[in-house]
Amino acid sequence: MRTSTRIAGVLTGLTLALGGAALTAPVAHADITSCVNQVERELQGGEAPDSVRMACYVGLTGHHDQCVSDLAKAGVTEQTATSACRVAPQ
Repeated sequence: MRTSTRIAGVLTGLTLALGGAALTAPVAHADITSCVNQVERELQGGEAPDSVRMACYVGLTGHHDQCVSDLAKAGVTEQTATSACRVAPQ
């Protein structure tokens, strides 16, 4: 096997390995604070009640639908609830 062919094969394999790692890398980790901040922006400076923090915690545990439902019960618009719960890991 020629050296140039071997180098090309190694580089191709390395590119595929690194590219695959980039595709499977986790999304930036979010937390309860990120979710609460989204809601507080809707409240325009108001502090989110404990019910919002609990809903965001539910979103953090991976229960996106329940998070949205709980935020809606707390008086948050559906659009904001959806985006706030989305920043919590699923």
